[in-house]
Amino acid sequence: MTDTIDNIPPAVDPATAPVAKQSTEVGSVFVSNYPAYSFWSEEAVPEAHRALNRPGERHNPLGLYLHIPFCRKRCKFCYFKVYTGKNSDEIQIYLDALARELDTYGKLPAVQQRPLKFVYFGGGTPSFISVKHLKWLVEKAREALPWDGVEEVAFECEPGTLSQSKLAAIKDIGVTRLSLGIEHFNDDILRENGRAHVSKEIYRIQSWVKEMGFEQLNIDLIAGMVGDTRESWEDTVQRAIDYDPDSITIYQLELPYNAVYSRHLREGEKIPVADWKTKQAWHSYAIDQLLAAGYEVSSAYTMIKKDSPNKKFVYRDALWHGSDMLATGVASFGHMSGVHFQNAGRWDAYLEGANAGRLPIQRAFATNRREQLIREMILQLKLGRIEPGYFQDKFSVNILNDFSEAFERLEKAGQLRLAEGEITLTREGLLQVDQLLPQFYEPKYRNARYT
Repeated sequence: MTDTIDNIPPAVDPATAPVAKQSTEVGSVFVSNYPAYSFWSEEAVPEAHRALNRPGERHNPLGLYLHIPFCRKRCKFCYFKVYTGKNSDEIQIYLDALARELDTYGKLPAVQQRPLKFVYFGGGTPSFISVKHLKWLVEKAREALPWDGVEEVAFECEPGTLSQSKLAAIKDIGVTRLSLGIEHFNDDILRENGRAHVSKEIYRIQSWVKEMGFEQLNIDLIAGMVGDTRESWEDTVQRAIDYDPDSITIYQLELPYNAVYSRHLREGEKIPVADWKTKQAWHSYAIDQLLAAGYEVSSAYTMIKKDSPNKKFVYRDALWHGSDMLATGVASFGHMSGVHFQNAGRWDAYLEGANAGRLPIQRAFATNRREQLIREMILQLKLGRIEPGYFQDKFSVNILNDFSEAFERLEKAGQLRLAEGEITLTREGLLQVDQLLPQFYEPKYRNARYT
C-alpha cells in the first residue's frame, strides 16, 4: 500500500553485508513480499489479467483485502496510502468505486466457485468511516463475494474513531479479529509522532470492546517511537499487559522513504530516533514481560495469550503459505496463481478504472516456482521456525541444501539453530528477522530499492 518512491539508493548486498544494522537510517526494512516491489512493472499487468481470467487453484485458499485509506491525521512514520480531510461525500465516491471493483472480481473465473477463507479491512483507518458507510460497503461486498464461511474477518481501528455504536456495527458485520492501533500509551510520544489519539481514548473504549465479545482483540505497539525512553517503553508494556488483549503485536520503528520523519531527515533536521540495538533490546524486554504474563511467541512481532480460546491468525498464516488474495482499493496489493499485482496508486486513476468496470491494476510480477519458494520461506521465517519438510513436499526442494550457506552463516552468528526437521530462530535472530531475510534473495534481486 506504499507509494512508489524514485531515486532511492541501492541496498547493500545482503550476501556480504554485516548481518545487523546499527543506526536507524531512511529506508524500508520490513519485508512483506518477494521479489521486491521495485521489480513489479506495468509491462507485466497482462499476466495478472490472465491469472484472474482463468479458473483459480481450488486447493489454494482465497482471501479478500479491503483498503480503507482514510485517517484523521497522517502519522509522521506512516508509509501507507492514506488521505486525511476527506468528507462523507468523497468517502462515498470511493466506496462506490470499491463496490464496483468487488463486483468485477466476483465475475472472474479465478474467483467464481471459490469460498473466501479470510477478509481483512486495512488502511488507513477502516474505523474512520461511518456506521452507515460500513454497513453499506459490507452489504455490497457480500453481494459480490459471499463470505458466510470465512474463518476470520480482521478489522483495523484507531481508538479515537470508535464509539459504542460503531463497535457494535463492526461486531455485527462479522468481525472476529479486532486490532487496535494503540502504538504507545504515553500522550507526549503519541502527539510527537503524529498519532490522532491519546491515552484517554484508548481507555474510553476498553470496556466497550470487552462487552462486545470479539473472538480476538489485538493491540499494536511500536518500540522506539520518536521521544521514547526505556522508562516510557517499560510503562507502555505494562499498560499493554494490563489492557488484557488476546494478542500484542510489536513493531520496531522504521523510516520508509515517504514518511514525514524521513523527509525531515533528508532536509537536514535532527530527529532523535533510537538505533536498532536499542529497539531490539526494548522489544526483547517486552517479550520477557509478556512471557511472564502468560503470553507465548506467535511470530517475530506477535505474542498470543496461552489460554486464549482462539489463537489462529488466519490472514497472516494463509498469506505466508502462498494463498491467493484479491486486492481492492487504491494502491492495494494482491496475489493470484503466482502473479503479484498492485492497484493504481492515485485517487483519480483508481476511481476511473474501477468505475469503468475494469480492474485498476497498475503493476504486476509473474513469479516462477523458485521465487514462490523463496517468498514462502522468508515470510515463514518470521514465525521464528520453519520445517524443511513443508518445502520438500510442496516444492520438491531441500532448503537445507539449497540455502546451506545462508543458514550456516546465520547459525554461526547465533541467529538460528538447525535441528532435525526444523529451523528455529534464536531470540537474537527473531528480533532482527527482516534484516536477515535478504540473505536468501537471488542475486538479481539484491542491490535494489524495495518499493
